[in-house]
Amino acid sequence: MEPAFKTKRQPLEELLASAVAGDDRAYREFLIEASAVLRRFVARRVPRNAVAFDVEDLVQEILMAVHRKRHTWRTDEPVGPWLFAIARYKTIDAYRRRGQRVDVDIADFADLLEDPSTVPTATAHDVNRALGTLAGKQRAVVSALSVEGRSIGETAERFGMSEGAVRVAFHRGLAALAKKFGQN
Repeated sequence: MEPAFKTKRQPLEELLASAVAGDDRAYREFLIEASAVLRRFVARRVPRNAVAFDVEDLVQEILMAVHRKRHTWRTDEPVGPWLFAIARYKTIDAYRRRGQRVDVDIADFADLLEDPSTVPTATAHDVNRALGTLAGKQRAVVSALSVEGRSIGETAERFGMSEGAVRVAFHRGLAALAKKFGQN
């Protein structure tokens, strides 16, 4: 897959991957390259006559958020959508602080975003890894309902359980997954 952004030397994905692994030089280069991209992003969204907005201040605010959230970027995904999502939210926050409304046209991002129908939300490996953290009946129930798409009645009959027990096992399984993967 071709990276969304390239620097003169390395794609942003490579720089950020190296940075997350502890390479300070790569992180410095990533921030320099990302700030140039973000400066253009912010300049297109801040009105030319906006006295209350300083492009550089907003770029720095976005870079601070990128720094705080760098651990959330998945190394197997493009940097662009992740970076622009952070930038978009920080830009909207800046408008809100100033009591202004902002509408961001999705067409501005069309060349940066992948078609959602072609991007998997979770790989089979991710699903199997998550299910593997659950105990026997919970794993079977969550898999039957969420992965296989079976009904509660079918699942109850399949495992010789009452429908109430299936619901309890399902909800406890989901709660365990949420706790395990930080979505409490």
